[in-house]
Amino acid sequence: MMRLTLTAVLLFTAAFPALPLAAQTPLATAASPVFTPRDVFGLEQATDVQISPDGKHIAYVRSSEDIMTDKARRTIWLVDVATGAQSPLLDGVASRPRWSPDGTKIAYAAADAGGKPQLYVHWMNSGTNARITALPDAPEDMAWSPDGKRIAFTLFTPDEGEKIGTPLAKPEGAKWADPLNIVTKVNYRADGEGYLKPGFTHVFVVGSDGGAPRQLTFGKYDDDAGLSWTRDGDAILFSSNHGKDWEREPLNSDIFAVAVERGTITQLTTRNGPDTAPQASPDGKLIAYTGFDDHLRAYENSQLSVMNRDGSGSRVISASLDRSVHSPRWSADGRSIVAAYEDHGVTKVARFDLDGRMTPVAEGLAGGDLDRPYTGGSFSVAKTGAVAFTAGTPAHPADVGLASGGKTRLLTRLNDGLFAGKTLGEVKAHHVASSADGMMIDYWMVTPPNYDPAFKMPLILEIHGGPYAAYSPVWSTEDQLYAAAGYVVVYANPRGSTSQGAAFANTIWKDYPSHDYDDLMSVVDDAIAHGPVDPNNLFVTGGSGGGLLTAWVVGKTNRFKAAVSQKPVINWASEGLTTDGYAEMLKYWFGAQPWENPDLLWKHSPLSLVGNVTTPTLLMVGEEDHRTPGSEAEQFYDALQIRKIPTALVRVPGASHHGLAERPSQLAAENGVILAWFGRYRTGTPVNATMPASSSK
Repeated sequence: MMRLTLTAVLLFTAAFPALPLAAQTPLATAASPVFTPRDVFGLEQATDVQISPDGKHIAYVRSSEDIMTDKARRTIWLVDVATGAQSPLLDGVASRPRWSPDGTKIAYAAADAGGKPQLYVHWMNSGTNARITALPDAPEDMAWSPDGKRIAFTLFTPDEGEKIGTPLAKPEGAKWADPLNIVTKVNYRADGEGYLKPGFTHVFVVGSDGGAPRQLTFGKYDDDAGLSWTRDGDAILFSSNHGKDWEREPLNSDIFAVAVERGTITQLTTRNGPDTAPQASPDGKLIAYTGFDDHLRAYENSQLSVMNRDGSGSRVISASLDRSVHSPRWSADGRSIVAAYEDHGVTKVARFDLDGRMTPVAEGLAGGDLDRPYTGGSFSVAKTGAVAFTAGTPAHPADVGLASGGKTRLLTRLNDGLFAGKTLGEVKAHHVASSADGMMIDYWMVTPPNYDPAFKMPLILEIHGGPYAAYSPVWSTEDQLYAAAGYVVVYANPRGSTSQGAAFANTIWKDYPSHDYDDLMSVVDDAIAHGPVDPNNLFVTGGSGGGLLTAWVVGKTNRFKAAVSQKPVINWASEGLTTDGYAEMLKYWFGAQPWENPDLLWKHSPLSLVGNVTTPTLLMVGEEDHRTPGSEAEQFYDALQIRKIPTALVRVPGASHHGLAERPSQLAAENGVILAWFGRYRTGTPVNATMPASSSK
């Protein structure tokens, strides 16, 4: 039987190499340099952009890949808005820059000599830096007080956890096994963190010039989201759930205010649903926040609301926009709120007046995931009204952008050196009516560099996860590598995707997967009809929800030559009780647990279709995946082995669900395996018979 980890991936890739570019893609002229797996280590991007209060400087986190450590290295850089000149804020790894209200200082997080993340402050005038905490764990969210004298932050505070029974006393000097780990909490594991240490996250405050941090919140709750000071500096706003059964209500949260001096806590919202991201208005009279009423549906639009300082008079001001709104920031005059939303895969920033009128500010924001083209991005607002944001396109990862005076300009070009002389795959937007019911589906096509449109190329259908997420016209390392290897790539936002309204997203509520399959097949058909696609060389892959749909696709059709299902859901009954989000997943997506409606869950499980599969299908999963555990991929792999369908299982060492492609070397190796698997099954002759046939064994 085949069992592969990434310690064996390179052997696998060498045994079944992808075809050389010249053999895969008929070129009009000699191939110019293209994006290669080695180039993954050269990528850079801007994240967490923070504009100074006066709008003259932008601090941002510059993330670059370190080929020696195989990890991203994050440093803080400053951009002069007037000239575009930039320079490092300090010499060393750091993140989370936050300007003081007067713009004279920047707080940030960096590791101390012992490797533990701490809070530091940088003085702009002198250029000096000082560590102001000595914390046992990493500080998380942070916010300056209005007078600039204090900094609030959140910190994990451990406790002893549950004790059952009395262990034997160990003789002095004896080497016994580690003590038992006893789990009684509902939330006891998390993807990217593994099995959680006992304890809770709380709000702290420390002087901006140092001193002993003071804990403000206590209790068996996680007070870990959305820190914001009231304008008088007397209280700190945050989001949490202090309900009696809060662990079983993962979507419910409320806005609280904790008095800085007395430590008393006041609950400001009470509805059933998530209330998050509180922001006090400049005059201190109002609080902006986002959230929705929970109707136990799989998707709801997060709406922008304002309420009085005491929690009264709440009203929605984004009701006219059928999109989720997030990350609210007040304008300096308190008359409007700047916030972000996604529309047909494009992340945008708009200004919302208090009467609900919306004015566009910027669009084309890009997030921090380089591997695939998900929506995302960050922004910040100066007192002048200027908005700094992470600006990206399909041809470059996120740079620092600025929107001011009705104009937008790019202040950095971090990858110009890497891309100089290279030809990238071109990305174009398309849409097609679904064969299921005529619903319009957005998709994008990536064509190989320097391809000759007279000849037909093999196609890779790449499916996004979520499913309540969306792809965007932004950079994708994976898709560019596929294109450079001679494949046309199509990626789409089938029904269930976000950024197209609540009704579009909830089309798959209690019915996933279903007609999203028809949407994807319509995309493939349209790509064949209007693109340079060889209909006899079709391949399919995707991760998470896309891995689920990949397994579903090969159970519904044999039109694809080969498939790679990455970190999939295979059996809803087992997934729902082994995922880290078990308290909410089946409750919201299907309205039933395995013992309540097993037929419904089986009907939508790819495992129910495995008897139909004839497509060679490789499975890939991270060994530390707690979202779609490895047992899901193994079920499909085992079933295919029993049925003697060509298959392989790739287990990525140390990788979580979100971090499957986080390490550059692993991303390159995974991409190599996928291309090798597809190359192994690619057959046929180009549609234009005047060209010599290209094939692989």
